[in-house]
Amino acid sequence: MKKATLLLFSFLLMNTLSAQNETEELAKKLANPIASLISLPLQNNIDYGIGNLKGSRYTLNIQPVIPMSLSNDLNLITRVIVPIVSQYNISGMGNHESGLSDVVASAFFSPKNSKNGFTWGAGPVVLLPTGSNDFLTAKKFGVGPTVVALKQMGGWTYGALINQIWSVSGDEKRTDVNQMYVNPFVSFNWKSGAGVTAQLEWTESWSNKTTTLYFEPVFSAITAFGKQKISFAVGPRINISAPDYAESRFGLRASMVLLFPK
Repeated sequence: MKKATLLLFSFLLMNTLSAQNETEELAKKLANPIASLISLPLQNNIDYGIGNLKGSRYTLNIQPVIPMSLSNDLNLITRVIVPIVSQYNISGMGNHESGLSDVVASAFFSPKNSKNGFTWGAGPVVLLPTGSNDFLTAKKFGVGPTVVALKQMGGWTYGALINQIWSVSGDEKRTDVNQMYVNPFVSFNWKSGAGVTAQLEWTESWSNKTTTLYFEPVFSAITAFGKQKISFAVGPRINISAPDYAESRFGLRASMVLLFPK
């Protein structure tokens, strides 16, 4: 009887440790924008008190991430951002616009094996004028380079992503796109899968000579519904800098990421 109880305890302990190790590994991959992990982030952003009209905007970013193996040493990680927007009192008092905004697609060529926890990826980024409303699109097709570099050490991950987009065609009546996006980040994940992230989202429009800067502290956790692994995250969006017509008084981000580990 004692032997059977000991075997059962050992079995349960091994399963618990295995599940914990899997969750820890998922959290580590989730903190890495170019990890070999298929995922479907659904990122919800709500901003209030925008501009002089005190407008509001809700943005759902659908962001599928699909890694592909190109060789024994090289991966290709594709990341697409599909924004669905609903906004009030932005283009004018009482005005409401909603629909699809412009899609941004990136592809990172990245080595499979990191060195001392350091890894990187680089490739093209493309802006697609898919906006379904004149106020939700630049009406420009754009291209440029994108680069990400990061280091993971223990439970820590820190690095930055940067891209630059120039418009190459589109509506001649619209201002050309000449825009840089910089996203430095640092995060810490516990073995349980819970974590905290601090990041900046800096957008510099060289054409319009405007700077937009958000600070976003985010708290996250990983759980499972049946066999489906899911990450939840929530935190404020603090608008540090923006032109007067676009400055937000308060914002919130809440995301759910469906994870599909191999």
